[in-house]
Amino acid sequence: MHHVVTDAFVDPPVHRSVTDFLLAQAARPENPQLYAVLAPDGTSRPVHAQEVHAAVRGLARGLVAAGIEPGDRVAILGRTCYEWTLADLAIWYAGAVPVPVYDSSSLEQIAWILADSGARAVFAGTEELARRVHAAGEDTGAGRRVWRLDGADLDELTRTGAAVDDDELEARRASRGLDDVATLIYTSGTTGPPKGCELTHGNFVRLCENTALLVPRIVHPGARTLLFLPLAHVFARFVEVIALHTGTVLAHTPDVKHLMADLEAFRPTFVLAVPRVFEKIYQGARLRAEQGGPLRRLVFARAAATAVAFSRARQAGRPGPLLRARHRLYDRLVYARLRAAMGGEVTHAVSGGAALGSRLGHFFDGIGIYVVEGYGLTETTAPITANTPEVGRIGTVGLPLPGNEVRLAEDGEILVRGAHVMRGYHGRPDLTAAAFEDGWFRTGDLGSLDDDGVLAITGRKKEIIVTAGGKNVVPNVLEDPVRASALVSQVMVVGDDRPFVAALITLDREVLPARLELMGLDPAMPAAEAARHPEVLAHVQEIVDHANRAVSRAEGIRAFEVLGTDWTEASGHLTPSLKIRRAEIARDFAAEIEEIYSRPAPVPGTGERLRERLSGVHLPGRA
Repeated sequence: MHHVVTDAFVDPPVHRSVTDFLLAQAARPENPQLYAVLAPDGTSRPVHAQEVHAAVRGLARGLVAAGIEPGDRVAILGRTCYEWTLADLAIWYAGAVPVPVYDSSSLEQIAWILADSGARAVFAGTEELARRVHAAGEDTGAGRRVWRLDGADLDELTRTGAAVDDDELEARRASRGLDDVATLIYTSGTTGPPKGCELTHGNFVRLCENTALLVPRIVHPGARTLLFLPLAHVFARFVEVIALHTGTVLAHTPDVKHLMADLEAFRPTFVLAVPRVFEKIYQGARLRAEQGGPLRRLVFARAAATAVAFSRARQAGRPGPLLRARHRLYDRLVYARLRAAMGGEVTHAVSGGAALGSRLGHFFDGIGIYVVEGYGLTETTAPITANTPEVGRIGTVGLPLPGNEVRLAEDGEILVRGAHVMRGYHGRPDLTAAAFEDGWFRTGDLGSLDDDGVLAITGRKKEIIVTAGGKNVVPNVLEDPVRASALVSQVMVVGDDRPFVAALITLDREVLPARLELMGLDPAMPAAEAARHPEVLAHVQEIVDHANRAVSRAEGIRAFEVLGTDWTEASGHLTPSLKIRRAEIARDFAAEIEEIYSRPAPVPGTGERLRERLSGVHLPGRA
């Protein structure tokens, strides 16, 4: 199959703009709770629809009084919090266009987005961010009108708009329709300057109205979710809007360091995250079991294997009686505790931003949490396909969401068309024209469709490595299983025009001390020293060997370098959604890559690996 279509459930849409969702909730006689504002002590303050509506209208009046006109762009720069969402809704209510900016953005990135979008004002999360906006926006004028989210500015903005009458405010709100731009979301810029994606009210309305009918067990009045992804990310904005439409209670937290405590306190019914977060939850549980001694390590290993086997068997048909009995046993011993650590009421999770992998998907499904893996981009208003429980094909990204279609080009590139696809790139008709082919958006991703039209992602078109021998290598096939290890933070496969495939690997600083202790090594050993230690290198070699099983010998990682530093968003090597920036890494670690290829080419096979382990000397990748 090369083409699959899912018809819309709702066509034409019931609502005309995102703010219609807020009006509908505020008009409900039961005045439903929409948000929970978390306190540091674990308690939360409920915020109901009419209170939200009043606060949003007050801020929108202030924007009108400040001279913001329908269609004007207003930027928001800050960490995930309730006030961020209030500002977002207020900008929409005033008929304007929110422009989210990551709080981790550099001055140059902030200046670029403010200038390119033509932003006329900015909401900044903190005093420090406000200073950065003033510095970055001095040439554009946006820096002259900055309101802070964490102080008295919001109250003051509300007071200044008190004279704006209801008719004027409603005229501004009602001026926006399905075809109008709702937001400009800038791509994270893994290649070149960020591009502003024009997403319309129609994109969000159609996405949310149809998806809500598709997954009513996940998003519904009374459901609860904890948002910790940056609201500058399209995935988080989608969740913000569909929660508003469905009456799902949304809580915000800006700090993933306290994620498990926040989950336990708030008790969400579903969680959403990028795959790395799910991997961290799994690896954290595994590490705690290993620290508990040989028996706990054995119990967890068998419980994890049983969870995966149970999920696979259920997907294939029906688990046998012995497998069901083992699953019940481990549910009491292990799975119930894992669910309790996530609040105890989670039944579903949503993963996006990168590939989750079938192993992790089956593990969580096996412990009682079905992970809906979606596929999409900023240009598609987040998800355009999803592996919902009804599809049930773990390891895939499912079927097109209602109102969308997927087609494969001759080279396997995924082409998409439909209700979620952006209008175009802001101010760049040339890039817009290049991104579309006969009305189909070219995603740049590679995939396959099975006989039922279920989509699986196989790689990124621009990332395919072609070795000197002409072998095509898809990096994520090797990188994903390496990154799945608790010890590894990040990995990048290299080998373009080189004689063999190699990798740069970084160590997870949070996990490293515990892992060193389990190895019988000094847990205080610095990462730079651990990156050269023979036992650590031997452990990494085992991880690489496991990843190499997925490919032919010619495609496997033949050498690697463990780096003493990690790649982070702050270092410029990760995007805000934790994807690696390949060009920047290749540039900044060019010397390490050259060092790998300056050594004699390693011969694939287990003999050399066995000899080097016995001798305690690691040849490939030794610093």
